[in-house]
Amino acid sequence: MSYAIEFTDVKEIKAVDLPDAPTPGPGEALVRTHRMGICGTDLSCYLGKFPFFAYPRTPGHELGLEVVAVGEGVTNVKAGDKCSLEPYVNDPETIASQRGHSNACPNVQVIGVHKSGGLRKSDWIVPAHKLHPGNNLSYDELALVETLAIGYHAVKRGNPQPGDTVMVIGAGPIGLACLEFLKLMEVKTIVVDFAQNRLDFCRDKLGIEHQVQPQPDGSHVQTVENISGGGFCDVIIDATGHAGSMVQCFEYAAVGGRVVYVGITAQDIQFPQAPHFHRRELSVMASRNAHPADFPEIIKIIEDGKINLNNWITHRLDIEEVPEGFDKFTDPKTGAIKAVISVND
Repeated sequence: MSYAIEFTDVKEIKAVDLPDAPTPGPGEALVRTHRMGICGTDLSCYLGKFPFFAYPRTPGHELGLEVVAVGEGVTNVKAGDKCSLEPYVNDPETIASQRGHSNACPNVQVIGVHKSGGLRKSDWIVPAHKLHPGNNLSYDELALVETLAIGYHAVKRGNPQPGDTVMVIGAGPIGLACLEFLKLMEVKTIVVDFAQNRLDFCRDKLGIEHQVQPQPDGSHVQTVENISGGGFCDVIIDATGHAGSMVQCFEYAAVGGRVVYVGITAQDIQFPQAPHFHRRELSVMASRNAHPADFPEIIKIIEDGKINLNNWITHRLDIEEVPEGFDKFTDPKTGAIKAVISVND
């Protein structure tokens, strides 16, 4: 038996014993968690705000893993490999999966959300094809690949072109992930957030020149217009999950602009159709999870030194500190950009 964490009810965390898993079967891998990143989904699950989460459950989907053993037929990884986990376990028989939309499969089960995840010291079983090796990366970096993948997919959905003005609303981890990839493109990037410390981080650590803090009098809309040269934003990625923001963002869109919702809200979104959506002939799309091919592409980008993740991790805690220490990350005043849990060292 080994130490693990369970969310047992709203704002309730307990340490439990979980046994080591048996020998992996065909197509499976036995893995050991070394690092887990805390993300907004984990916080929402803890607070009882995530619509697809049921208690009790062991969280953990942003993971840096070690392969302990592999089952019959596994060729993509081997014992000793360091890996990132693609946590979206899809049903390959669905039409969505067969059409290349495994990320939006109607039967998808996200490890750490729909099924128990990796916040445990014991070894556990995952589908081997969901592991992406990155032996040149640290476990910290591997734990952040899934966060980056969400942003990477959202940027791909928006499809920015050279010379475009692109806005990212919300400078949490997903918004930051979007910004990391936009930095590699020939676009003008604007980041919007209420929190000055996050805007400062975007300027000082990511080199994002244009930061906008929303103002009660709405004057920030003029600021956006000025930065864009009068045409507003060709691509807007809303990473807030806030219904109000997801409606207001239409005000920043250029004619023919593309709005990408990567944040999730349980609320209905209502907006006036004529003033912005119709008049500017906007396209609105969702961005869900990421594609399998995104993970090795991101690992290569990190290996090539194009993204420096050392700036991201501002808080750390050990797995034994989680029952008492996790709650503080629900308070924005904690100032966390990214918190990482050490599970097995």
